[in-house]
Amino acid sequence: MSPPVQKPTFALDFERPLLALESKIAELKELSGGAQVDFSDEILKLERKAKKLQAEIFSDLTPWQTVQMARHPQRPYTLDYLRALFTDFFEIEGDRRFAADRAIVAGFARFDGQPVVVMGHQKGRTTKENMLRNFGMPRPEGYRKARRLFDLADRFRMPVLVFIDTPGAYPGIGAEERGQAEAIAVNLEVMSSLGVPTISVVIGEGASGGALGVGVTSRILMLEYSWYNVISPESCSAILYRDPGQAKKSADALKLTARDLAGFGITDEIVQEPAGGAHRDPALAAKNVGDAIRRHLAQLKAMSPEQLVADRYRKFRAIGVYTQDE
Repeated sequence: MSPPVQKPTFALDFERPLLALESKIAELKELSGGAQVDFSDEILKLERKAKKLQAEIFSDLTPWQTVQMARHPQRPYTLDYLRALFTDFFEIEGDRRFAADRAIVAGFARFDGQPVVVMGHQKGRTTKENMLRNFGMPRPEGYRKARRLFDLADRFRMPVLVFIDTPGAYPGIGAEERGQAEAIAVNLEVMSSLGVPTISVVIGEGASGGALGVGVTSRILMLEYSWYNVISPESCSAILYRDPGQAKKSADALKLTARDLAGFGITDEIVQEPAGGAHRDPALAAKNVGDAIRRHLAQLKAMSPEQLVADRYRKFRAIGVYTQDE
């Protein structure tokens, strides 16, 4: 008997055949519960069919389908991973300049009993939550809050763990007036020089400077169905084709999937998701993420502060370097 998974209440187009089959299985199980009719053979056949169909659907997703999976509204967010992997979380708010930005959750916690600084973009499940979290799009005060935590992590020799999941930094007029670009740029400088282990995990979508503003880390991990790029497919198609509806075409060209970035040497590990995506078994997704963080953290802790800075420098200097045969 297959282990129970979380039943999605939202389905992407390519998920619907699988969900229809699972619904039929659930219906037959309910009828069999009355002990009047035994559908066990039929259920077994349908479960095998569902398993085969799931493998067919998710074994070769297109880049655009991967983008859709990364945005799935039931996908685990930063706070879900915080609850599953960390203890004694103490949230830090405010940038000591302007306001609190709840698009970034940040604070101190314990990972396997070790004190760490942990932060990440946070989206909302409902309209009210999304308004509070600004749909996971940080303003300058969010990045300045993150900078406060980076400085404290370096001072107290605490590893930094970051969860990336944002459609980008907030592009509003107020954010620009308060120095959005400067806040992100300062974070790039600060993170590049931290003498402590730093690990980021792309758990959903990682777009542009909104992601990179907290993502200059020693190790970059990506969930299997996440994406990371300088621009979203919609914005890219609006610029190149003058048509945001060409997002699917842009997604193919941008090479934004975890598999693509692993091939370029940008991401250090692709973290496997549960069958059908992280939203179908958040507990297993969190376990896989925790195991990956644990492995890389052990390697980084063996390095001195000077070695960590040099290693991070080499990593980012190598991004984009290529050779061309004459």
